[in-house]
Amino acid sequence: MGKLLLVGCGKMGGAMLDGWLARGLVAADIVVAEPVEAIRPRHAGVRVVSSSTEMTETPEIVVLAVKPQSMDETLIDLRRFAGQGSVFLSIAAGKTLGYFAARLGHSAKIVRSMPNTPAAVRQGITVATAAASVTAAEKKRCHELLEAVGQVLWADDEALLDPVTALSGSGPAYVFLLVEAMAAAGEKAGLPADMAMQLARATVAGSGELLRQSKEPASQLRVNVTSPGGTTAAALQVLMAKDGIQPVFDKALAAASHRSKELAG
Repeated sequence: MGKLLLVGCGKMGGAMLDGWLARGLVAADIVVAEPVEAIRPRHAGVRVVSSSTEMTETPEIVVLAVKPQSMDETLIDLRRFAGQGSVFLSIAAGKTLGYFAARLGHSAKIVRSMPNTPAAVRQGITVATAAASVTAAEKKRCHELLEAVGQVLWADDEALLDPVTALSGSGPAYVFLLVEAMAAAGEKAGLPADMAMQLARATVAGSGELLRQSKEPASQLRVNVTSPGGTTAAALQVLMAKDGIQPVFDKALAAASHRSKELAG
């Protein structure tokens, strides 16, 4: 792989950088453009600049890890690389292929992706889609970069990125809310607050790891926990009722997907 320019080194950008280095990417091949000194990486061999304007070489891939609201300004300098064949890999929510084409040129090589925050512990999942100008080899390189922080899926239809954002991009927040709700319910049932939270965190984290390692579908794992007429069955009668958890999730994901479309313009 040629030079790699990482623009933005916040939580997601930093997680990706750590993953690349852990997988053996040569530090000297990475340039990080990050204006905020407090979050600039300190990895040996990685070149760090305050702005992409200091990058004189043409990078093979430019990874855009800045906040969506900063993207317009960020792309002003980076446009020069589009005409030189660089591939632009974006992890910014809501910024479409069309958005980038309008600012980088319609022949620019653009890959749009939606990772999620478990990337910080290399357990993320990302869905990506590519412009027609991106070659199979270039998609493979982008796949390898994204895979450093978790699983990677590809979508031919960019419209799928809106429900993807609703499900997996925003999904970690739903899981954390579940932990909060379980702990609050445990406290109301009489448990000390700290014990309720510890039980909820460990239960969700352990269940997630069981789900990751098991070859059985989630539905079967649920059945495995549920004894007929037992305590779990009693709780599931509430959660799986017509007014239970499913319609709530349906409405939540529909709202998130709609908002993703609005942000994309």
